[in-house]
Amino acid sequence: MENVPATLWIAACAHRLQQQWHTVDPLELEDVARDLWRDERLRAMAPDEAAVDWLRPITE
Repeated sequence: MENVPATLWIAACAHRLQQQWHTVDPLELEDVARDLWRDERLRAMAPDEAAVDWLRPITE
């Protein structure tokens, strides 16, 4: 996903995280998404995929 601007990737990832955590402040989720973007392996994924991968230990 190297062609996706960081701000768009982070926003999309934060949106996916918000679908899981409705009660968490969106700005906090954006911070989490920014941390995920810093991870090279997750950044190579689509934002939705990265969020799902990161959430996997919680959702399983």
